[in-house]
Amino acid sequence: MAEALYEVVWPLGKAVYEPLPLAKRADDLSGRTICELWDWLFKGDQIFSVLRKLLSERYPGVKFVDYNVFGNTHSRKERELMAALPGMLREHGCDAVISAVGS
Repeated sequence: MAEALYEVVWPLGKAVYEPLPLAKRADDLSGRTICELWDWLFKGDQIFSVLRKLLSERYPGVKFVDYNVFGNTHSRKERELMAALPGMLREHGCDAVISAVGS
């Protein structure tokens, strides 16, 4: 009896785009403005509270733009929010963003 022959395929598939290089990260967040984005799921309000406290202790003068300013990033208006987001981030002087999602 002949051995079975199996064809092997790569489970991840082919890449369909070229990855972009990451943006340069800020060396120091002191005096910078951090904007918060959240999908309003799983305790983001509590997590952002802790992050604000810890980052403020570590980086003097750091400022935050609350997630409520931007709205729910996972809602019926998600498409409109994402289209407007670059302008909103510029408007609020964001140097960095913390984007939190629920689990």
